[in-house]
Amino acid sequence: TLATQRDQEPGAGKLNDAKTLFRGHEMTKEERASEVEGMSSPRVEQIVSALISGLREGKYLPGQRIRDRDIAEAFGVSRTPARDAIGWLRSRGLIEMAPGGLAIRTLSPAEVIELYTVRQILEGSAAKFAAQHACDVEISAMEQLVSAFGDGTKDAKSLSKINRQFHRTIRQAAHNRFLSNTLDELDVALYLLPGTTYAVPGRANRAYSEHLDILKALKARDADAAEAAARHHIQQAQRTRLWISSRPG
Repeated sequence: TLATQRDQEPGAGKLNDAKTLFRGHEMTKEERASEVEGMSSPRVEQIVSALISGLREGKYLPGQRIRDRDIAEAFGVSRTPARDAIGWLRSRGLIEMAPGGLAIRTLSPAEVIELYTVRQILEGSAAKFAAQHACDVEISAMEQLVSAFGDGTKDAKSLSKINRQFHRTIRQAAHNRFLSNTLDELDVALYLLPGTTYAVPGRANRAYSEHLDILKALKARDADAAEAAARHHIQQAQRTRLWISSRPG
């Protein structure tokens, strides 16, 4: 069903390209060989997918220590697949060496701006293509999500999930697999950002208005207006995110 399809979140299967955002360095031959060997194991892939889900759900936070012993115990495996999974995530720039050992990566303010700048372009393109290619069923699905977002009954976490579903439906409606895959990879980088902007007072109401603008343009098949509305939406999200990161503590 459409609801089931929208609820699927990108995991390890969406991240198999050799170059992804935020790796920060070119992989050595040894790293590449280790990655290929590690991800050939279904168990390692399962651990990677679970760790990425943990990032999305806030179970793992920026700066949090990641130890192969802890991962092995949590998943009931030996330390070898745990190390392979950690190595794979490190090669993607999701884990970094920090004082005291490996930890979930913490993005700098400059990196947050770079991330949202790329997202503006890609989400704008997705909305533009969706205005040109979306079918009536996809438009209807977007209407339902926007309505659910704005009904005033959801907490910040639920709003964040609906927002992800809304954007995923737009990218599916764009009918461009390369753009969709790239945005799925970008989503994983976004999981490095703690919390949700919808916890900020007033942000949910503003986002609802922005969603309505995007939907209006999509229904009108106005590609330029859809792109502009989507880019504005991401710009406002960036502004809120930077405000969150600037607060002490």
